[in-house]
Amino acid sequence: MTDIRTELSGLVLDNPIIPASGTFGFGREFAELYDINILGSFSFKGTTREARFGNPTPRIAECREGMINSVGLANPGIDAVINEELPAMREVFTKPVIANISGFSVDEYKYCCERIDKEEQVGIIEVNISCPNVHAGGMAFGTSPEAAAEVTEAVKSVTSKPVYMKLSPNVSSITDIAIACESAGADGISLINTLLGMRIDIRRGRPVIANKMGGFSGPAIFPVALRMVYQVYEAVNIPIIGMGGVSCAEDVVEMMMAGASAVEIGAANLTDPYICPKIIERLPVLCEELKINKLSDIIGHAHG
Repeated sequence: MTDIRTELSGLVLDNPIIPASGTFGFGREFAELYDINILGSFSFKGTTREARFGNPTPRIAECREGMINSVGLANPGIDAVINEELPAMREVFTKPVIANISGFSVDEYKYCCERIDKEEQVGIIEVNISCPNVHAGGMAFGTSPEAAAEVTEAVKSVTSKPVYMKLSPNVSSITDIAIACESAGADGISLINTLLGMRIDIRRGRPVIANKMGGFSGPAIFPVALRMVYQVYEAVNIPIIGMGGVSCAEDVVEMMMAGASAVEIGAANLTDPYICPKIIERLPVLCEELKINKLSDIIGHAHG
């Protein structure tokens, strides 16, 4: 039987399957459907300092090969996550979890990461730098190597747990951003976040989403995500969590061959809430077909 375990910065996962932040909540809803302890881990809902209702509605638009969302980081805030969500999460998930942290200033990132770092159940802190920097005209932290490095350095100064920087694909050079994060002390890289997209209602002649544009995710973005994971693997020497359009076990193997040590499943959770257990069940069978004895051996295999 194939060994499908993998490792992220010393954290051993039973398998590489991790539901992505924003598509799995805090785990409780999915725990009603299946035992979520079969997962390698999961990245919980993006958390900010203050509670956020999110963007105006409508904020979801369907596409043929995916979806566009402009939810706007709706979350209960760091205090409620620590005092309410994490204790409730412990009732349904016994493994270390990935804490996804977002922010609109360097100080906010630093504050939230310092708080969540003290929580025993958190194994990895995933820092979403696709947020707009309110002190720099709204440009996302992740679009500038200097800004990405500034957030990384600030977060690392107040944390002891592994920090993975989650990168935006909406940049001219994803490798420059990844290298900047590594140089500033990042323990790993998560990529990619959503692409920027939009839909127009041709009967109203107006954008479907209230914010006009939003994050495009789903199967259509998989080749783009795979390409970026491949490029970043060649540019840095820290682990990568790959994501973007992954929807089957074959996609997981591709991502790992491109350089990912683990793989997050995002939009697919929303179309099929059982997609993660299905992939976990299929992985050993696929590995047998491909004559893979140890899944972690294929990480970066496509680089020759």
